Amino acid sequence: MSFHENTTCSRRTAWVTSELYFWHDTRGWAGYLEPSATIQPGEHFENAETKRRFHGLTAATGLADHLIAVKPRVATDAEILTVHTPEHLARLTALCERGGGDAGGVTPVGSASLEIARLAAGGVLAAVDAVCRGEAQNAYVLCRPPGHHAEPDAAMGFCMLANAALGVKYAQDRYGLEKIATVDWDVHHGNGTETIFYDDPSVLTVSLHQDRLFPSDRGMTEALGSGAARGTNLNIPLPPGSGSGAYRQAFEELVLPALEAFAPDAIFLPCGYDASAFDPLGVMMLSSDDFRWMTGKIIEFAERVCNGKVIVTHEGGYSATYVPYCGLAVLEELSGASRIFSDPFAPDIRGYGGHALSSDQSASIMRTKKLFFEAKCF
Repeated sequence: MSFHENTTCSRRTAWVTSELYFWHDTRGWAGYLEPSATIQPGEHFENAETKRRFHGLTAATGLADHLIAVKPRVATDAEILTVHTPEHLARLTALCERGGGDAGGVTPVGSASLEIARLAAGGVLAAVDAVCRGEAQNAYVLCRPPGHHAEPDAAMGFCMLANAALGVKYAQDRYGLEKIATVDWDVHHGNGTETIFYDDPSVLTVSLHQDRLFPSDRGMTEALGSGAARGTNLNIPLPPGSGSGAYRQAFEELVLPALEAFAPDAIFLPCGYDASAFDPLGVMMLSSDDFRWMTGKIIEFAERVCNGKVIVTHEGGYSATYVPYCGLAVLEELSGASRIFSDPFAPDIRGYGGHALSSDQSASIMRTKKLFFEAKCF
């Protein structure tokens, strides 16, 4: 019997995915470096396994049976050009037509990668349709390639198209949502989303990330937005080694008050799991319990303020062993599942030393709070 066979879900959650997402080809890179005479060929960190195993666990536990399956569609040129330049799209097109290669910013692609990236972005747009039409209360888009590092004019950090940002623009243009917030807890800074909306006061962009990890020159607390949008960009760089204590204080002191003040019509979550204790590309210490807790706080706020409109886009997370358990916890919380799957790794992570909020972590969070709330313009 599957674990969720007799479960009930209190929320209607759209589940958007495609087999083609797993076919995006990141080639035989060694981690995030191109093989050479000094670097042995291996496997790129952004490979299909983490997402495929998450998809498999969702099916094996039976939770997938309680979600609303939504088929992704291909994003059109016109939709992509709402956030990207024609030159960027043309470069990606030419590269893939040549059989693929390095799109720049440690982002290798295959011949079919742009077609799949269009489907990933279109999956987010399909999720927006489902939520804004009332077919679902919230949505999770299990897509590849990820999107939050993609700049308007450049691929970066394994990302080709800015999936969440495209969803935000689509929700505003198609459904008239006036104010939208993004909360990005990937361990790396959400630089692409920040760039796209840096001078747009209708979008609050929040990024919790490991301080100066990637990109190392982005994600500083002083980046607050420009012009009329000053105060609508909130960066929360956390010290390496941060665990439950730091993330929960950051949520209570910064994320939730910022959302409260902004009062968005919908929330997008560029959701990476690379802040987990097992991830090879970060040194944070979160467990699935922490991702569940953060999701619960967002859902609680959204149900009170914006009719529960939350759209999750899958970003990073590179532990094939552990990403599935973190993703399942988020899906259970989104859907309000009555039966909770027991993460077999969580007790070990909870037992690690250093989860308690430290003085340097608290000081960093409180400095950010002082700077942000003195500058906010909403």
